[in-house]
Amino acid sequence: MIGWTLGRYLFIRFLKSVLGVFATIVALIYLVDLVEMLRRASTLPNATALLVTWLCFLRVPSISEQVLPFAVLGGAMLAFVGLTRRLELVVARAAGVSVWQFLLPPVLAVGLIGIISTTIYNPLSAIMKDGADQIETDLFGRRERNDGPSSLWIRQQSVDGQSIIRAERSSDQGKVLSGVSAFVFDEQNRFVERVEAAKAKLLPGVWQLEDARVSAIGEEPQLLGSYLLATNLTPEQVTQSFVAAESVPFWSLLDVSKRTETAGLDATQYRLRFQTLLARPLLLAAMVLVAACFSLRFFRFGGISQMVSGGVASGFVLYVATKLVGDLGGAGLLSTPVAAWSPAIVGSMLGTLVLLVQEDG
Repeated sequence: MIGWTLGRYLFIRFLKSVLGVFATIVALIYLVDLVEMLRRASTLPNATALLVTWLCFLRVPSISEQVLPFAVLGGAMLAFVGLTRRLELVVARAAGVSVWQFLLPPVLAVGLIGIISTTIYNPLSAIMKDGADQIETDLFGRRERNDGPSSLWIRQQSVDGQSIIRAERSSDQGKVLSGVSAFVFDEQNRFVERVEAAKAKLLPGVWQLEDARVSAIGEEPQLLGSYLLATNLTPEQVTQSFVAAESVPFWSLLDVSKRTETAGLDATQYRLRFQTLLARPLLLAAMVLVAACFSLRFFRFGGISQMVSGGVASGFVLYVATKLVGDLGGAGLLSTPVAAWSPAIVGSMLGTLVLLVQEDG
């Protein structure tokens, strides 16, 4: 096993390198977001420079979470290249330390970063993002949900039977729907009627559909000024159905997922987000293995720039694959554990395989 002194040195070296790269990226994100937010708020009389600065500060943690794998990749490559250039790894190998031994401290370091980012940093960033959303709403006005699919779907169960609601837009955190179509079924799940309305508002125990057009089987369509559709959904459940999974803290994801499923809504995004956060330490470890594959070349052999470029490209491919598989899991084409864990597992296996070929022949 690697000695305590060398292991502690490598652990601290990689920890500082990764955190330094991450802090640099966060600072750049903050500056870019601050400039853009100042431009957007320049015409608003109540948007002071101090308020906009605080708003950008609250927004940065949730944005920076997405670049954490790149920070680990860059920090690991920077540390490996530095150790190789200063011949420290050459001396370690001459002393009988294998690549697997001096890779253990970096993997433990990024594993610790992954655990802290999942259990502490993510809940904190979610709380800060919620505060940022409230400030942004006060500054720029309430915005309708238009960052998701063009149509919104809600499935509910009530005393009258099941019904499916489709809406083009939502506002007031999902409590007011526009462009509504409701498909109503009886207690035996037989189709009863279709209701089209310009707007639907959630009241205690019912949806109130305004300017409704009711079409039943074998009957002429009827125009009604108001149509009441029974519902078992509470305002909190409806609000949760329109909240992005990235805005929910890690420790609340399972509870939100269960309550969403109880309400008859799709909870795939919450389950996928939970599994993705669980897999984050392994994904960061995979980034370290990828960095090691392209950063341990001896400087006298040349080709360092090509090796580093290959490492960056490989890390980017792994990140894109993670997003692609996550989208497939969010669409229901893959189970959430497979979608969340497979990129990290495959990346770790490929990195290990390349190192085995390079180091052990």
